[in-house]
Amino acid sequence: MSDTTLTDGSPVTPDHRDINPATGMQKGYVVLSANERAKGFVEPVRRAYVHEKCGVVTNMGLALAETYARDPFFYSGTFCAGCEAHFPVGDGGQFVWDGTSQKVGTRATAPSGEA
Repeated sequence: MSDTTLTDGSPVTPDHRDINPATGMQKGYVVLSANERAKGFVEPVRRAYVHEKCGVVTNMGLALAETYARDPFFYSGTFCAGCEAHFPVGDGGQFVWDGTSQKVGTRATAPSGEA
């Protein structure tokens, strides 16, 4: 099991997914712990992504960005600041990294040893 915390470093709580109706954001977001992120990244650390449906760029904090860089498949969805809602990531997802055509939640290249 991955070593995880909330973005503020506190333990993951059962209610972290509760949505704030004023913002559409969760009460807290799970990230890999600082120790886990310190092991290195398999993708670049990127802080912004574009929602392909609405075109809005969403910026995220460093702990979230480093979690994506350490494990691109860690999340199944992410937040759009324009729509104020969460949507899927991955090959069939709705987001690309800002300035690229790479889908959020995917690898740019196969890990070494894979075809």
